Order: sequence, then C-alpha cells, then structure tokens
Amino acid sequence: MKRLILIVDDEKGARFGMKMALEKDGHNVIETSDSIDALEVIKAKKPALIFLDINMPRVNGIEVLEKVNRLNNPPMVVIVTAYGSERVAVDAMKKGAYDYIAKPYEIDELRLIAKNALEKLALEEENARLRSEINRLESMGEILGESPSMKSVFNKIEKVGPSDVTVLIQGESGSGKELVAKEIHKRSSRKNNPMIIMNCAALPETLIESELFGHEKGAFTGATERRLGKFELADKGTIFLDEIGDMSPNTQSKVLRVLQEQSFERLGGTDTLHVDVRLISATHKDLLKEIKEGKFREDLYYRLKVVEVSLPPLRNRKEDILILVDKFIQFFSEKHKKNVKSISGEVVKIFTNYNWPGNVRELQNVIESAVVMANSEILGIIDFPEEIRSSNTYINPFFNIDYNLSFRNAKRMAVEAFERDFVSKKLEENDGNISKAAEALGMHRQSLQQKIRELNLK
Repeated sequence: MKRLILIVDDEKGARFGMKMALEKDGHNVIETSDSIDALEVIKAKKPALIFLDINMPRVNGIEVLEKVNRLNNPPMVVIVTAYGSERVAVDAMKKGAYDYIAKPYEIDELRLIAKNALEKLALEEENARLRSEINRLESMGEILGESPSMKSVFNKIEKVGPSDVTVLIQGESGSGKELVAKEIHKRSSRKNNPMIIMNCAALPETLIESELFGHEKGAFTGATERRLGKFELADKGTIFLDEIGDMSPNTQSKVLRVLQEQSFERLGGTDTLHVDVRLISATHKDLLKEIKEGKFREDLYYRLKVVEVSLPPLRNRKEDILILVDKFIQFFSEKHKKNVKSISGEVVKIFTNYNWPGNVRELQNVIESAVVMANSEILGIIDFPEEIRSSNTYINPFFNIDYNLSFRNAKRMAVEAFERDFVSKKLEENDGNISKAAEALGMHRQSLQQKIRELNLK
C-alpha cells in the first residue's frame, strides 16, 4: 500500500521539486502552501509523512508541529529549514519531529529521509499489530496457567515490567520466551515505542553485527546504502535478543558496550550514536556452563540478568495442559470456522502423560492441525499425530499421577479426567443423545447438560 506524503511549503518551486523527486520513488504526494490549511488537510487526508517548512507565513512550522502532535495517531513530520538554521530544526526534533532536511538539499538525501521515515512508520505499525496479537494470544492462553510455577512467572512479569532493568529469560524452545518478553514490554513505560526482536541464532556471524548496529553505505561489499540497525530502530523502546547464548564473543563485547554506555557506531561509520534502549534477552542454554567453557562473557551475563525469569517446560506443569487445550481449541475453531468443542477423555489421558518435548508450541500446533482436520465436535485420539498416539496406552487416571503436584491439583486432574472419559463414553454409546446418555448414567437430563457444559464436551 502506497503511503501519502504531504508537502507544506509556501514556495511553489520548492514544493514542485520535492514532489517530483518523491513521486519518482512511487509515493503519493499532495501539497499545500498554507500552514493553517495544512491542519485541515492532515485531518481529512491523514498523510503518513509530512515535509513541513519551518518558515511559513501566518503560523510557523513549529506551531503546526505542536498542533499535529496533539492529534490522535499523528503523522511523522520532517522539518524543512534553510541552510544555517539547523539549530531550530534540532529544537523541532526535540518537540517531536522525526528528522529535518536543510535547503538546498541533495535529492538522494530527501529520498533517503522519506524512505527511512516510512520504514520506521511501518515498523511502529507492525509493533502495534504485535501488541494486538499479544492480547489475542493472551485470550487463547499461550502463557496462561494455574500452576505455581506459572504464577511465579506472572508475578515476575508484573513486577519487572514497569522497571527499566535488563531481563534474562531462561527456558526450553517452545516454552514461550518471546511472548514473556512482549508481556514485559507491554507493561513498561516504553510500551508505546518499538519492540525490536532479533533471533541471534538465525543469522551467521558475518551478518549479525550489521543487523544489530547497522552499516554505512560502502561499509562492505553489497552495502549499497545506509542501513539502520536493530539498536537504532529500538531507540526509546525495547530490544529483545532471542537465543543470545549463540552470539559470538566479538559481538558479545559490542553488546556489552551498548549496555554500559548506550552508544555504538555503525559498521563503516565513525559517528558515535547514542540510544535509550531496554534490553531483554533469552536463551535455552546453560550460560554458566557456557562461561566455564569460555563461550560466553561473564561480565555480559551479569549485565543481562539483573532479573532472571525461568520458564518451566510444559511437562513440569501438566495441570496447565487442559487449560491451554481449551483455549487453543476455542481460538483455532474460530480462526478456521470449525465447531470443535473439546478433546475426548482418552486424549486427556494421553496428553497428561505425554512429555511435550516441543512444549506449548508443540501443543498449539497439534491442536491447530487436529481442529483443521476434525470431522466432529470432540477431538479423538485418531485426530492426533502417531508419535503422540503411540506414546501412551490406556492408563487409569488414578494411577497416572504426577507426584510433583499438590494433593488438591492431582485430585482435581484425576476427577476431571475420569468425568470426561466416562461421560464421553456414554455420549458416544448413545450417539450423542443426551436423554439416553443421562438414563445410562443414572442422572437427570438437566444435570448431564450442566456436566457437559462444565467439561466443555459439547
């Protein structure tokens, strides 16, 4: 989708030249010569980016900028100023302008500023989408849980979120480390600013520094233009470095410097850039072991883990499995327009015995697959992959107890598993006929209907 750019300048020739240059890059451009009219145009047309001349008759550019920033979802503003008056433009940036450009300017400089501004806007919108996704994921239960270990995680998220300390999240793959990082950011004072995510294991060492710190044009073969790094893009926000244990020692030292000084240089550059960034990191590795083996810097480790959040694997919080299953079924049934309601009693037994090596991500994936392929409202064992089906045989729930649970939670799981299994079996025997199933169970029809609702069986 093409973004709309507004040029506000009282000089016709200046507007014409700027418009021609920007339109050559494929942008939609509109213009106005009056600063008061500009405010009405902004409200009506909702441009994504404004090039605003600072020296305007009637109302100057600074006053327009202040009024623009009071709007809901204000556009990005680049101040246009005369050569020699950059100090005024810098003051404008302190009042919320994205950048400035001084006349006379190079066309390439204009195009680059527009490109960077629109990329930053797209990034902010993506972060807004991700924040919305977090809310959606919360409702589908990806980090929901009633186990003591998860309640401890939630407590840490609530406490550490509003602070500005570094956080190290430890946990196995698929346990939800990235989502925890997003939740911490969402509860921080930086929540309206970008959260930049980078997986340190996903890139070779030759590229990771360029991704983190950016590079100047010509810094290396293939560097055809300046590129902003993740730290620069995360300014005033949060950067999340996933799998930081896979980072090379050389890159570790540069990240340590950013933590200590909040400054760095782009590759191929000499200017020192200063940023205000909160760092959250995560790993599945034992970093203390990595330190002993000389693979990870000890000083960086202690900088990263002012607060540590340990995410338990799913096999250690089995009382949360049915909560997650219900939420995933609800979410994916809606997403894929299916009418799946629950899993059978036999599946409950197998799920609570299975080790879930892929953790919550594996559970989420098998539920989505089963929902997509389902032919009935209740997912049976046949709806799940062979590795899960063959991992367990029938086990009476009363002899399938996780002795790490409290008595109360173990009893609740056993009783619920029994009720699901027994009621499901009677419903299946009677082809879903509630009156006949109630008779077979020795229950009143209304009591069975209530039980079905409680167990979310139909």
